Amino acid sequence: MADSTGLVRGQLRSLVERIERLEEEKAALGADIREVYGEAKANGFDIKTLRRVVSLRKLDTSQREEEQALLETYLHALGMAGEPVADN
Repeated sequence: MADSTGLVRGQLRSLVERIERLEEEKAALGADIREVYGEAKANGFDIKTLRRVVSLRKLDTSQREEEQALLETYLHALGMAGEPVADN
């Protein structure tokens, strides 16, 4: 019984240590990303727009088109946009 308890304890310790290392890597990556956004800002880019572009690039074409169509529909319904563009 003592051996199995030690084995479980060792597995648990190993898992926790792996998670801790990954959390450290995640924090380092977050800092790197903030640094790149800072560089972009220093070069005159709008960070909010840049974040949106990065977000949109994660979507496939159909998802982006659907999101854009919904946005245009909502803006039009609120009187915040011109006439909707007709599909050809």
